[in-house]
Amino acid sequence: MGRLLDISYFLSLFFILILIILNPSSSATQVYDVKSFGAKPDGLSDSTKAFLNAWAAACASTASSIIFVPKGRYLLHPAVFSGRYCTSARITILINGTLVAPADYRILGKANNWLSFEGVSGVSILGGAFDAKGPALWACKATGNQHCPSGATTLSFTNSNNIMIKGMLSLNSQMFHIVINGCSNVRLQGVNIIASGNSPNTDGIHVQRSTNIAIIRSTIRTGDDCISIGPGTKNLWMEGIECGPGHGISIGSLAKDLEEEGVQNVTVKNAAFTGTQNGLRIKSWARASKGFVKGVHFEGVTMDNVQSPIVIDQNYCPHNQGCPSQESGVKVSDVTYKGIRGTSATKVAVKFDCSAANPCTSLRLEDVKLTYTNEDQVAQASCSNANGKAYGLVQPNSCL
Repeated sequence: MGRLLDISYFLSLFFILILIILNPSSSATQVYDVKSFGAKPDGLSDSTKAFLNAWAAACASTASSIIFVPKGRYLLHPAVFSGRYCTSARITILINGTLVAPADYRILGKANNWLSFEGVSGVSILGGAFDAKGPALWACKATGNQHCPSGATTLSFTNSNNIMIKGMLSLNSQMFHIVINGCSNVRLQGVNIIASGNSPNTDGIHVQRSTNIAIIRSTIRTGDDCISIGPGTKNLWMEGIECGPGHGISIGSLAKDLEEEGVQNVTVKNAAFTGTQNGLRIKSWARASKGFVKGVHFEGVTMDNVQSPIVIDQNYCPHNQGCPSQESGVKVSDVTYKGIRGTSATKVAVKFDCSAANPCTSLRLEDVKLTYTNEDQVAQASCSNANGKAYGLVQPNSCL
């Protein structure tokens, strides 16, 4: 065991050396080990202050900085890492250990976020596991106890730019795992997200009010949307996504407010959905809104036993409680489904339930083949207020 730890330690040092060499200002790069600031890798001692002090030291540097988290388990309470006073052009957080939440779910549960980065630029998080210990809160909610806290997002970036999240594991988040809000130029790669299929509101990655975002080669298993896309999202690229269990990749829900930004230029390519509630979904409440969805491209997607592989739902109302019963003001246009293959767990494999006041326009189905898992019946498509065209082989038969 000691030899393995030695090897891991030297590999970490080697990786830090490579980062320094690759950095344009490598000669001035500073390395800050959280243990030197008092962090304890025992999973019991509160290391929050040590992490915040390491962040403050890295921020105060005029050169690029590396915050190093060695192997071990580090107990962290809710913390905000602010870029307000940062002078360092680039901060890399290299995590070899596991960050763990307090055992008492109420400590995180009363916070909006566990680890929040606000107003930062040039921050990279490489590796590491984030264990939010969500099951205790989920169990509280399952009892119907009205006094359960809402829960915290595990990792949040707000009003930030030039961000990289690579190779991290997010385990059992209380609520959303990762939120990107008001950011630009963000890349998430090789992210692994795990939570129970019945865990409430545990969206894998949520993006809103953000531009130029890429989510690449990531695996998401959770109890809500694998990826959810909120208002104000522009130029979002998702490729090599594995989703399931979960609720699929969803644009929305939209039309929560009248004054709402639109969603545009969204691409999903080479994705796989297994046993999910939905596959590719656009959803909006049936109420007035100035929002819109346009320029969406889904290509090269496989579905395995997915309940609703392709769906536009502009009468979204979960549990049919408090439904607005109006017409959605969200305008959906220029949406392409190309090379979508696999099986539907329900008879209706394609459902376009669009707004009567603002019908969907320029929908395109091309080379789509979805079959019903019940081989005795044929999969069907359903259209309401939907306009578009079908090209090539389309199964079930197009209703456009």
